[in-house]
Amino acid sequence: MAEKITVDVDRSEIPRHVAIIMDGNGRWANARGLHRTQGHARGEPALFDVVHGALELGVEWLTVYTFSTENWNRDEFEVSFLMQFNVDLLERRRDELDDLGVRVLFMGDVDDDRVPQELRDRIRDTEELTASNTTMTMVFAFNYGGRAEIVEAVRRIAVDLSLGASRVESVDEATIQSYLYLPDMPEPDLVIRTGGELRTSNFLLWEAAYSEYVFTSVLWPDFDRNELARCIAEYQDRNRRFGGAVDESFTEPPG
Repeated sequence: MAEKITVDVDRSEIPRHVAIIMDGNGRWANARGLHRTQGHARGEPALFDVVHGALELGVEWLTVYTFSTENWNRDEFEVSFLMQFNVDLLERRRDELDDLGVRVLFMGDVDDDRVPQELRDRIRDTEELTASNTTMTMVFAFNYGGRAEIVEAVRRIAVDLSLGASRVESVDEATIQSYLYLPDMPEPDLVIRTGGELRTSNFLLWEAAYSEYVFTSVLWPDFDRNELARCIAEYQDRNRRFGGAVDESFTEPPG
């Protein structure tokens, strides 16, 4: 892994919030004759090199897709590995994140009965340990699905409506936002997907409505802070219009 970012990037226009779909661990392992779980293990140093790169660039929020609601459908051995891997990762890395000034948050159904109690305990401990940190906020989207998040928000709104706590006429985008897992999280400016696939995979469906997407063929275990900088440089070349038109002067057609 690189120790310093060498890619030319405009440090004055760094996206405030970068979100990453970390894809390609299994294919990385398969290409080397290894078990898929070894690809997940190799993804850990890539993740923390990206964390250091994000800090070097001045990214304020970094969200990573670590386990989706659909990942429960994977092989039982792989799911069990991922649960224990997350326990071990938090034990190994939470002090490092705390020392770096990183606040750690989790978004998703952490209280799902399928999530081992040991992992739930490590999640709570890590969030409490890092709660006062301000250098960067790192969000782990764990047991997360964009549709599930919206469904849960709608259910909670419906309950409040039935109790008379709010009125149907008052429900707007801000209302729905306030019922999401992390209502104070800024919308991601940039969403990166590694591994060459060109889909969003149920990630931040509400929050990423106006995000810029960068898709890279680099498999996650090979991704590092320089690849992060390359994605940000591509983002900086975009013209974010948020539904507006390109500002072009009118030219009278010939003839």
